[in-house]
Amino acid sequence: MKIIDLENHFFTNDYIKYLRSRQKPPRETGDSDGYTMWYNDVLNSPRSFEMANRLLDLGENRLQEMDELGIDIQLLSLSPPGVQGFEPEEGTAWSRKVNDELSKVVKQNPDRFLGLACIAPQSPEEAADELDRAVSELGLKGANIESHARNEYLDDKKYWCIFERAEKLDVPLFLHPEIPSISILKGYADDYGFELAGPPHGYAADLALHTMRLIYSGLFDKYSKLKMVLGHMGEGMPFWLSRMDAYWIKPWKGTKPRIEKKPSDYIKRNFTVTIGGMFYAPALLCAHLALGADKIAFAVDYPYEKTEQAVRFIKEAPISDIDKEKIFYSNAARLLKI
Repeated sequence: MKIIDLENHFFTNDYIKYLRSRQKPPRETGDSDGYTMWYNDVLNSPRSFEMANRLLDLGENRLQEMDELGIDIQLLSLSPPGVQGFEPEEGTAWSRKVNDELSKVVKQNPDRFLGLACIAPQSPEEAADELDRAVSELGLKGANIESHARNEYLDDKKYWCIFERAEKLDVPLFLHPEIPSISILKGYADDYGFELAGPPHGYAADLALHTMRLIYSGLFDKYSKLKMVLGHMGEGMPFWLSRMDAYWIKPWKGTKPRIEKKPSDYIKRNFTVTIGGMFYAPALLCAHLALGADKIAFAVDYPYEKTEQAVRFIKEAPISDIDKEKIFYSNAARLLKI
């Protein structure tokens, strides 16, 4: 079976040099043991020298590993912290630089690499224009957006021009985890740090909250053809499909959100979920039963997760070969129009 991997991260040399030159977060520092990425003055995560090299490698070694493990195409996106923590002008400038570099990489190996643009929603109109340029001029396939922009969720209507442009271009937006916004960060960071605020729980909690805010805002009523992607088996959303419809299922006191459909209807219509970083059969079966095989796509979350483990997980999954093919290839090919 052919395999398209929808989540693969990278840094450019110029971008990482800039992060290492910054005196305030987001920034990266280094010592004899490796590097440390600082998301704010308290929360940080370590990176080994090997991990740093993998993020910067967009050539021979990455292609060799793809060949060895059966990956036909990687969809590349800038690794967190992205550009959304920068000042607005700065974020816009760096998004253009990174997207130009990514476009060059894709054009060098067009049969093996595709790209998602990075944009800076903290400058909404400029972000929409950069998405347009990245797709129309650079040939990128959509955009990767960190969960919030400088602690603001994108359900605020000042950001809707970005979603409007994505729908017009008919390209997906990958909503990617970030450390929780300050609205919920205290419960994670005060006592337990990145070890709770990061992948174990904070990432999914923040992104699930953001997803529900987007739904409640009416965004998907206005832009009904908008295509969104959630990693990590949907950040828990498939599990909550019934519960999120509580105000439609039971006669609760209170006011239903002013949206045209049940919240679960938008998840089923507008979202694709990937398996990236969630190689756990009960979670896959939950998503498979809740959404159907047509709404699940393959991803690794490279280089933070292991490609070999992800491929083996789907090959051994207790689902049909037809559904495996959809997850490995055809769902992503349809989403990316290849």
